[in-house]
Amino acid sequence: MAETVVQADHEPGAAPAPPPRGRPGRRTVLVASALVVVAAVAVAGALGLGGGGAEKGSSAPPRSGSTVPVTRTTLAERTTVDGQLGYGTEIPLPVKATGTVTWLPAEGTTVERGGTLLRVDDRPVVLLHGTLPMYRELGLTTGTRQGTRQETGAEGDTRDSGGRGRTDETSGAPDPSGSATPGGAGTGAGGTAGTLRGMDVLQFESNLAALGYTGFTVDEEFTDLTARAVKRWQKSLGLPQTGTVGIGDVVYSADKVRIGHASVRLGSPATDDALTYTGTSRKVVVTASAAEDSWAVRHTAVTIGLPDGTSVKGEVASVGKSATAPEEGGGEGDSAAPTVPVTITVNDQKSVGRLESAPVTVEYVGRERADVLTVPVAALVALAEGGHGLETADGRFVAVKTGLYADGRVEVSGSAVREGMDVRIPE
Repeated sequence: MAETVVQADHEPGAAPAPPPRGRPGRRTVLVASALVVVAAVAVAGALGLGGGGAEKGSSAPPRSGSTVPVTRTTLAERTTVDGQLGYGTEIPLPVKATGTVTWLPAEGTTVERGGTLLRVDDRPVVLLHGTLPMYRELGLTTGTRQGTRQETGAEGDTRDSGGRGRTDETSGAPDPSGSATPGGAGTGAGGTAGTLRGMDVLQFESNLAALGYTGFTVDEEFTDLTARAVKRWQKSLGLPQTGTVGIGDVVYSADKVRIGHASVRLGSPATDDALTYTGTSRKVVVTASAAEDSWAVRHTAVTIGLPDGTSVKGEVASVGKSATAPEEGGGEGDSAAPTVPVTITVNDQKSVGRLESAPVTVEYVGRERADVLTVPVAALVALAEGGHGLETADGRFVAVKTGLYADGRVEVSGSAVREGMDVRIPE
């Protein structure tokens, strides 16, 4: 049964009855309440009620703890995204040779200018450098042959009917005693009505000269001297020395290539997609959100994080112009945004080591604020009247306006904030 306590009125002048044993007296409750009120007031004072940017006094003594100076620096907002290291997307080689594939290179092989990409009917298909595709046969035309009046002397020598333009068939160098200029044998400087001309001729002759087969003028005219150099080139390849370059004999690319996978096997008919290739430099491809790709601008510097924890410098080389929608079937509520591919080049290929393919991270700088006052984010305190402030080393509070947050620091400004002042990091 619960005990009922009844407090009776005491007579005037009599001592008050002691409180029941085991229950705190009312006086104790009042004292405790007063202490709570005092503590609340002290806390409100410490939080700097009545802000406004000026320094505020505080009756509380300075508290112990670490202090840091306000520093002036540049803040940069850095974002990290995932990427894939590799050689880029494989592209089909524009092979135009027809016949049976009799030899294929191993995947990953690097082919340079003058190298063999594959063999069709046991004839090499040679890589040359250029951007214009091979679209016609290159050689002397009927008009050129009819307009060339030549007589053959000793082996390897050729003279026109006037005894000019003598050329050594082996070296390709014009005879110093002759008066004709290179490229003018037979056709002359202007050539005849049937001379083959065009930018594709210039591109081919540039490659022929780069491979060491000279003795002609590198221009837009395919002359008899060009044909002689072609014969020497064909001899080195083990081909019939016709002086004519077939449409399937060469393939052009901007630079040396790295062989990808083959879509045909030995003994199969050659097709225009028989081989794929990539460049020989490793690069990184990032699938960036189309809504957040403002950082992806050509020549923008980025930092690539490798699997071993090291980092290398990269540069944005290209940004896709078509956004790709996310794949369907991502689940209910899938709100993935369309993406664009961003290709990043690595200038120092040695810095990547032996890695040929690996997942990597790419860090880029978004917003940036130069020459601003900053403090560690941990130094900010919330003011009772709203906003943020800083506690000075002597226990005062100053209101500040915050800006960019980056690298664990925050931009601060205000009339009471200056470079070098010490602020406390709250415990």
